[in-house]
Amino acid sequence: MTVRVLLADDQALLRGTFRLLIDSVPDLEVVGEAGTGREAVALARELRADLVLMDIRMPDLDGLAATALITADEDLAGVKVLVLTTFENDEYVAEALRAGASGFLGKGIDPAELLDAIRVVAAGDALLSPAATKALIGRFLAQPDPGRRAALPRLDVLTAREQEVVALVAAGLSNDDIAERLFVTPLTAKTHVNRAMTKLGARDRAQLVVIAYETGLVRPGGP
Repeated sequence: MTVRVLLADDQALLRGTFRLLIDSVPDLEVVGEAGTGREAVALARELRADLVLMDIRMPDLDGLAATALITADEDLAGVKVLVLTTFENDEYVAEALRAGASGFLGKGIDPAELLDAIRVVAAGDALLSPAATKALIGRFLAQPDPGRRAALPRLDVLTAREQEVVALVAAGLSNDDIAERLFVTPLTAKTHVNRAMTKLGARDRAQLVVIAYETGLVRPGGP
């Protein structure tokens, strides 16, 4: 199946460059372009793309706010957001994840890596830039504001094994890695991950990372 991509960036030249790159491969297709955050939200609702490639710094409505509106819309539950920006720092990563983004990359990424990132996020996996280290991400995610803390899901809805699996997801492990660590099959690992997402109301693995840090299941610098 072809992954349908919506481009959201205020620079027309960059959008054109991304379109040429994405449309050059048979399994990806650009279905629309937005120059502002508000336009990105409107087009996401109109076009129902599989993934939005979202810039952070845009006029009218920034990419973080646009991401939050898209991910909060139940009618857009299947739409993934991959944040792509020149402003690659840990605070932006944390805010992007809190807003519901499934991945975060710097604009200096290699073209082939960008195409792979789109495929990874569209498939439902979380993706973080290598420059965004887990410890520094955790420093921001481990300090939710009081209003957000009250809305966090209760971890006691998970079994002990599911909590263990969520912690491993937050550590950046794939299903295959988790299976090897826990001496189970990859299918069993995937089942535990999917059950945890369902119980916690998480859209994808990226949201499991957010929940793991903000509930204290995983702590910055911890194992």
